[in-house]
Amino acid sequence: MNKLGLLGKQISYSFSNTYFKKKFEDLNITNTTYQNFDLDNISEFPLIFKNNPEVKGLNVTIPYKEQVIPFLDELDEQAKEIGAVNTIKLTKDGKLIGSNTDYYGFKKSIEPYLKPHHDHALILGTGGASKAIAFALKHLNIKFKYVSRSPKNDKTISYNTLMSEGLGENKLIINCSPVGTFPNVDDCPNIPYSDITEDHLLFDLIYNPEETTFLRKGKAQKATILNGYNMLVNQAEKSWEIWDL
Repeated sequence: MNKLGLLGKQISYSFSNTYFKKKFEDLNITNTTYQNFDLDNISEFPLIFKNNPEVKGLNVTIPYKEQVIPFLDELDEQAKEIGAVNTIKLTKDGKLIGSNTDYYGFKKSIEPYLKPHHDHALILGTGGASKAIAFALKHLNIKFKYVSRSPKNDKTISYNTLMSEGLGENKLIINCSPVGTFPNVDDCPNIPYSDITEDHLLFDLIYNPEETTFLRKGKAQKATILNGYNMLVNQAEKSWEIWDL
C-alpha cells in the first residue's frame, strides 16, 4: 500500500485530501491513500516517514513551503530557483526530493486570461506561495512588485504606500496572502479598490470561500476575477506526475 499526504498546519479544510480521495475513487486506484499530516512544528517532519514507512510523497502547504527545505536531500531546478517546495517525492533509494508545482498551476490557470496590458503586477504577500507566483510572472515577462506590511527590499512596497500612491500601471493583482480565507471571510487585503477598473485582472490563491471579499470588491469595479481552484487542480495533477506511483 502506498500513502501520500499533505504537510501543513491547521489543514482540516484541505483541498488536496478531498481531491485525491475522489481521484482514487474515480480511477479505481485501491493501493494508494492520502491523508493530512498536520504538524504544530516543522521539527516533527522526520516522524512522518519514521511512523509511516509507506509514505511515498507529500504535498506541502502553509506555513512549511520554505521551512521544510533543510530536511530534504535535493531540490529540482525550479524549486531551487523559487526557494519554496510544495511537492516532495521519496525516491526508491530513500532520498527526499523537493519540487514546486505551484508556479505551473498558476501559470496554466492564468494564461488564458492575460491581455497585453497585464504587463505589470502586484503580488500581495511575501510567503512561499508568492515566490512561485513571481517565478511564473518572470517566465511570462510580466514585471512585478511585492506588497508587504514590512518591506525588506526595493522590490517590495508597503500597503500604506499602495494606499497613498494608488495602483498605477499595475493591472494584474495577485493575492498570495491568507487574508480572507475561511472562516475570516470578511477580511481582505488593504488596497485601493476604488482604483480598480475593467482592465484589471484579480487572482486570489484562496479557494475557500469561492469568491473572497478581495474578488468581490474587484468584481464590483468590473474587473476580471479568478480564484485559486484551477491552480490547485493543475498543481495537484503535476504532483501526481512527479510521484509516478
